[in-house]
Amino acid sequence: MERSLSVPLQPPTYGNLITILSIDGGGIRGIIPGTILAFLESELQRIDGEEARLADYFDVISGTSTGGLVTAMLASPGDDGRPIFAAKDIKDFYLENCPKIFPQDKCMLAPVVNMVKALLGPKYDGKYLHWLVRQKLGDRKLHQTITNVVIPTFDIKTLQPTIFSSYEVKKDANIDALMSDICISTSAAPTYLPAHSFDTKDSTGKIREFNLIDGGVAANNPTLVAMGEVTKTIMGGSSDYFPIKPMDYARYLVISLGTGTKKIEEKYTAHDAARWGTLGWLTAGGTPLIDVFMHASSDMVDFHLSAMFQALHIENNYLRIQDDTLTGELSSVDVATKENLDNLVKAGEALLKKPVTRVNLETGINEPCTKYETNEDALKRFARMLSQERHLRHLKSPNGLGMVGSQRF
Repeated sequence: MERSLSVPLQPPTYGNLITILSIDGGGIRGIIPGTILAFLESELQRIDGEEARLADYFDVISGTSTGGLVTAMLASPGDDGRPIFAAKDIKDFYLENCPKIFPQDKCMLAPVVNMVKALLGPKYDGKYLHWLVRQKLGDRKLHQTITNVVIPTFDIKTLQPTIFSSYEVKKDANIDALMSDICISTSAAPTYLPAHSFDTKDSTGKIREFNLIDGGVAANNPTLVAMGEVTKTIMGGSSDYFPIKPMDYARYLVISLGTGTKKIEEKYTAHDAARWGTLGWLTAGGTPLIDVFMHASSDMVDFHLSAMFQALHIENNYLRIQDDTLTGELSSVDVATKENLDNLVKAGEALLKKPVTRVNLETGINEPCTKYETNEDALKRFARMLSQERHLRHLKSPNGLGMVGSQRF
């Protein structure tokens, strides 16, 4: 019997690991993880053949804001049942569309205009983004994704996070929204893009109303949210995870991708912030208020996971790739000039060559954990583990022996 990569990944109950890919929010800086993902997918293709896609290897792909859009691109099926985007397509998608999503005002009074916009409404109307997402994702719904996805948003009517989860949709049909609505919602960053509302209806006619903004206000780094969804599923007795225990974190294999952050010297100071009012927190040197809660969310998750994986002596199962040296316009979420977008591509390519870093649990600062392994090396190592895990699951599944990619078992 032959088995190709078009066959879904067998559940973790037939393997040794639970595989998670997580992508932070960050607007146009989504180009950076897009570049990283293209390299990882190319490594998987080198091992298993050109048809390999990231959705073939991860039990869960999770993303917030721009990361949620990438998640949908990687996990939503096309007419052939395969992902509508390969990872290598993400970069060109951003380069082509970001200038239209975030049109740049080139007039000399642009700073004043932007300040007025910040007071009167969102900086961008979101119309092109909404059209683009609906065109690419069509009528695809959450339950149709190729692998499990977890995409956080935040409901401003209930003041509660709303998590769009493939696991949850099996229990609650009212969460089965259009992927386009989910992407528009998780990307609706306050002050930048308008909030998004829509309704869903289950088979009984019950309607649920959503009033959503960017998931980054709750979980800009959604790695823990994804792990929490897996834990709930295990606790619910899912046969996909039998006989894995809810707290068996030693089984997790996690890749968490940041979108970059400002270099320490370019961050804000208390001296400056002490004079800010509402306008200052929204406009001084960018959008300090948005930057603070999104970066705080991302860094706290990384700190927690680093401590946990180190305590279990499985730190090599957790890879966080983040660039904390961005300067000037590179650290913005919306300066979508050709020059800046091209520089973000270069930043992503340079990040691959940098040493793997890990947060110092004493100082909270990311430091190289070895001078020998670069992020590129680590991704090659993870690609081998992901391929081996996929092959193992197919070997142990009830369907018997088969062929994955170019390798026969």
